[in-house]
Amino acid sequence: MVDTHSTQATSHPTSTDADRLGADELVEVYRDMTLGRALDERIWMLNRQGKAAIVASMQGHEAAQIASVRALRKDSDLFYVYYRDLGVMLSLGLSPAEVMLGFLAKEGEPLSGARQFPGHGADPARRVYNLSNVVGTSIPQAVGAALSCKMRGEDTVVISYFGDGASSQGDCHEAMNFAAVHKLPVIFFCENNKYAISVPLDRQMAVDSVASRASGYGMPGVEVDGCDTNAVFEATAQAAVRARAGMGPTLIEAHVERYLPHTSDDDDTRYREPAELEEARKRDPLKILRDELYELGALTEELDAQFAAQARRAVNEATEFVEAAPYPATVDFYDHVYAGPAHAGGSP
Repeated sequence: MVDTHSTQATSHPTSTDADRLGADELVEVYRDMTLGRALDERIWMLNRQGKAAIVASMQGHEAAQIASVRALRKDSDLFYVYYRDLGVMLSLGLSPAEVMLGFLAKEGEPLSGARQFPGHGADPARRVYNLSNVVGTSIPQAVGAALSCKMRGEDTVVISYFGDGASSQGDCHEAMNFAAVHKLPVIFFCENNKYAISVPLDRQMAVDSVASRASGYGMPGVEVDGCDTNAVFEATAQAAVRARAGMGPTLIEAHVERYLPHTSDDDDTRYREPAELEEARKRDPLKILRDELYELGALTEELDAQFAAQARRAVNEATEFVEAAPYPATVDFYDHVYAGPAHAGGSP
């Protein structure tokens, strides 16, 4: 399902970049989603065992995250992700072990050296920037990167991921306005799971959707079923084509589900009824894609079981490796940190 909100700039150039994913590619996406779900479940379990400090689950967001990355160029585009984007990170090449190193704060964690919240920091080698739990701050940073890419004449698209709660932040509005005025090559990708922590959508905004706001900036706003892999892929690919053609930004609102509390420190039983969660699970993106692949004849029970076994093995091996890994040494504690005038020691 794709719903485009009409603006002055809604025309989409055609390109083979926007073709639907074929059956073989959908099988690969399903394999990646299976691994992502298994890893997410294990990290949540480690939190419950007291080993992982805090977790923001991506369960219910898998199709939106993994399909959107598929529509972009991992070797040249820039990815500004947010704290729930485990699927994006895996799609960009982080291994389960590298992800888990962050959640257990162990030596070798690639984003911050295990110096920040889990899954926070940056990985320039994989073109991942500015993961932060400060809501909305990475959106104007992504726009700044897009401006730089345009000034340099690079064929680069920047994508900024955020939740529906972040769409109500001032940073988001300023970033979208600036990007639209200057026709910057950026995609605003809102993963709308209907809750900003515990605040439901109708208490966050008076408009009918996040995407409808795009008309106020003069750019296309596209609503898409975030549990539909091909719908997400098509919407993101079309937005990338517009951006590369110099036509400016696009706002994509992917309607997804959130199956667990906002984070492991949240108690969603205070504000969500069991019946609501039961209904949401009918839109499980893994089940939707699995059923589609069975219907296409592209997935068999044997291959499905093989993917599940591979995911369990990868997660088990990552868990064993990370639990045995040491904590970071203190010798490099001040590396990559600006020294204040009162700081007498450590690296500048």
